[in-house]
Amino acid sequence: MVVLRLWRRIKFVFNIRKSIPFLVRFFRSEEVSGKKKWISVTFLIAYILFPWDIIPDFLVFFGLLDDVAVFTYIMQWMVKVAPPSLVDELDMKQD
Repeated sequence: MVVLRLWRRIKFVFNIRKSIPFLVRFFRSEEVSGKKKWISVTFLIAYILFPWDIIPDFLVFFGLLDDVAVFTYIMQWMVKVAPPSLVDELDMKQD
């Protein structure tokens, strides 16, 4: 179960090319409530302004790894709260 969840996250990270169009459509969509948009923006800005690292960035590879993990978590949450039509249109399913 844990391995399957990890595999899904790895696949999600490597599909980053789909993330930019998804973000644009997510924030432009009238189907997504303003509250969900504000929560998403708050998460993203909060992490940029206050990057609480689990692993310090001076350990280059591992420090970057936790940043990618947080970004992936936020993006997965956004996909989860997005309308199904938007998720299907951009094929952002998490299998």
